[in-house]
Amino acid sequence: MTLRLDELNAAETVKEVVRPILLAYMDFISGEKRLWSGIGTLEWDDEEWAGTGYLGRISTIEETMELRAAGMSMQLSGVKNVDLTEVIAEPIQGRRAKVLLGFLNSNFQLVSDPIVIFDGRMDTVEIVDGGQTATITMMVENRLRDLDRARTRRYTDADQQSRYPNDRGLEYVPALQETDILWGRVKE
Repeated sequence: MTLRLDELNAAETVKEVVRPILLAYMDFISGEKRLWSGIGTLEWDDEEWAGTGYLGRISTIEETMELRAAGMSMQLSGVKNVDLTEVIAEPIQGRRAKVLLGFLNSNFQLVSDPIVIFDGRMDTVEIVDGGQTATITMMVENRLRDLDRARTRRYTDADQQSRYPNDRGLEYVPALQETDILWGRVKE
């Protein structure tokens, strides 16, 4: 997927001083988390994004020509051990995560809306305990990974009811399995 910057963001890339920022959005069950690569709080899209400064890191985001799911990782260091229990208890697999790219002007304000450069689902978390603080690395997989997953669907009433509770279209399928259907001739 080729990313296209709008005019304002594209104009920032050719200036003598370029101030790119990354924003990370994670949809946890306990609530949404918004982080950005700077220091302090950034307000954008009627939301507050907490700055990670040098404590946050995002791996290289790979863009390929072939249809292939390339993942990435997000890392946060300096996390106090007290906060680790929340991270360990949180089921994250399959939850949404995305990374955005934006640019700041000379007044350190966003030039334009950031663009999404990665949109995927959280997979696993690795925690490296360093005594007083820890480093958390979260693997995020591309949404194309869903194409590799088997879609197990059955032509049964129970499976149909799980998706469409009031649909009675497959209610009589078991009875039809043992029924002789005479087609094009009179029954003897």
